[in-house]
Amino acid sequence: MFGQSAGGFGLGLLAFLIGTAGVAAALRTRRRRERFPESYGASGGIVYTGIQVGCSGMLLLGGIGLMVLAIVFRR
Repeated sequence: MFGQSAGGFGLGLLAFLIGTAGVAAALRTRRRRERFPESYGASGGIVYTGIQVGCSGMLLLGGIGLMVLAIVFRR
């Protein structure tokens, strides 16, 4: 892979890795805060975790999309 397609693939890979790390961080934070129900509820609870996982999931899917586009439209 050369040129612009390599750059697109690299950007997609970076987005995929950041999205994966974001989902892992959201789940780890949920497990940690779940031990203290009062503070977990006050900090947003499952809604906060859902939004964080959703945003990271969109970044993950966007990264996969960029990698697929870089492979399909390479010159």
